[in-house]
Amino acid sequence: MRPFGELEADVMRVVWASVEPVSIQWITDTLNEGRPLAYTTVMTVTERLRSKGWVGRVKQGRSYRYSALRSAEDYTAALMEQALESSSDRATALLHFAGRLGAAEAAALRKALEALPADPDAEL
Repeated sequence: MRPFGELEADVMRVVWASVEPVSIQWITDTLNEGRPLAYTTVMTVTERLRSKGWVGRVKQGRSYRYSALRSAEDYTAALMEQALESSSDRATALLHFAGRLGAAEAAALRKALEALPADPDAEL
């Protein structure tokens, strides 16, 4: 998986932040609070995200509304998995990562690991 480009990430943050499906115009207006972007540029990027399976759309009137199909957490987890795959020693890479966590993050990681089944492959 390739990481999002800057504008893809900005579009996804807007979509993830919304409870309801959003229009291209709404995404554009939200992004234009920080920098000027053309409607067609936002539409192209959003449609690319749709073709990659990150957003879905539903027809509403004469336009479409977009919503996330995958969560921000799913995206982050995929990036972390990709980073681990690039290491020749995953265990050491994980130790280095864990060593950089703050106390609250380390506690959250411990809690998450304790919640996992002893043999994750057993549930397949």
